[in-house]
Amino acid sequence: MILILGGTGEARKLAEDLVEREVRVVSSLAGRVARPRLPVGEVRVGGFGGPEGLAAWLRENDVKAVVDATHPFAERIGANAANAAEQTRTPLLRLARPGWEPGERDVWHWADDLEDAAKKLPELGKRVFLTSGRQGLPAFAHLDDLWFLIRCVDPPEPPLPRHHELILARGPYEVASERELLARIDVLVTKDSGGPQTSAKLTAARELGKPVLLVRRPARPSTETAETVPEAVEWVLNR
Repeated sequence: MILILGGTGEARKLAEDLVEREVRVVSSLAGRVARPRLPVGEVRVGGFGGPEGLAAWLRENDVKAVVDATHPFAERIGANAANAAEQTRTPLLRLARPGWEPGERDVWHWADDLEDAAKKLPELGKRVFLTSGRQGLPAFAHLDDLWFLIRCVDPPEPPLPRHHELILARGPYEVASERELLARIDVLVTKDSGGPQTSAKLTAARELGKPVLLVRRPARPSTETAETVPEAVEWVLNR
């Protein structure tokens, strides 16, 4: 059995490709999205109970290898996977899409984390398009002088910025619709998630000359890494 961690597009594609090759796959989803897109094959939803719980699950289910295909900002599960894999001596691969790279016309600013982004934001504009995920919204809740257009998949819980408008939507998005939203915005805030799923907003910001405040990816445990699904498929088959 191969355990795939994550509900990303890469995780779903990897599960599909491996099932087609008659590899038994279990995909594990964190359960933070109300209606997740489910991959093919077996699926489990919910946490493992930390690294010890994950290690026990790997042993009990005779897992031959683990692929961590979680979101680039899913720090905790990444650390837990590395810890559990080391405990059980289970091969571990990190499937990580490359981060975004600025072009000549991009006006990008970088932040180390969401709190750093909140500190730098007032200097960049008063009207903010915030697409950093619902769990990170409290970092911006104290910025009463700014107005936020907030977009996330599921309804967020407070605290939220006092002045805001909420959009519930799931990508992928089109450049034309993103351009329409950004036309009434001063600055875009997002995480360096990478990939094409939500990159249309960056294209729209470039076309409109709008500044973008990007949150850098957190550090991950050192492990074998693949940037594409075909690389991950080859790695699994070699196990």
